[in-house]
Amino acid sequence: MMKKIVFLGAFLLSLSFVHAQSDFNIRFGLQLSPTFSWLSSDVNNINGNGVNLGLKLAMMGEYYFAENYAVTSGLGFAFNHGGTLRYDGNRAFWKLEGSYQAADAKYSVQYIEIPLGLKMRTREFGYLRYYGEPYLTIGFRSQSRGDLRDTEFNDVDIKEFVNGAALSWGLGAGVEYGLSESTAAVGGIYFQNMFTDLTKDVELGDESKTTLKAIVLRLGILF
Repeated sequence: MMKKIVFLGAFLLSLSFVHAQSDFNIRFGLQLSPTFSWLSSDVNNINGNGVNLGLKLAMMGEYYFAENYAVTSGLGFAFNHGGTLRYDGNRAFWKLEGSYQAADAKYSVQYIEIPLGLKMRTREFGYLRYYGEPYLTIGFRSQSRGDLRDTEFNDVDIKEFVNGAALSWGLGAGVEYGLSESTAAVGGIYFQNMFTDLTKDVELGDESKTTLKAIVLRLGILF
């Protein structure tokens, strides 16, 4: 997987070089975005009980096939995504060198993300352009840590309980502020919702589906 990620990064950098040497309608940028994520389950006695404050770091790319319409993609890292689940009835749900019971379990997951979206923006008003962007995101788990509240297990590796890949849909809106003819600051708010199950069904009798939702405050710059 790492070879594919390195190849994609090199490909995006090569596109950036082509953009610098030609008139292609390609823009590149960077984002640093705070996130607020939480978990929910399709089982009545398993409920979300906490929000994780995280961060997204990414290189963004936009290909404009019309003046105000672009296909967007990139390569990024999502840190500390997840949240806390409360298991009513204090039932056992993790097996860590035995069976353990706890009311709350906190998940902290790091993903390598590849988004694909469609950006639709307005014409320029002064220095401002407004935009909307629906998108899909493929995520690959790179790290996962967890806490079982009121047990000895804190900040432990829980990759055996977290699926290695995730697929999400999202929707965002924001504004571009022109700093120069070719550079713009970007600010927006995005909502991300996972299609797939975050957890593996290896807990004691637990076949629930757990999904992640996140609010992303996108802060970035485009060149």
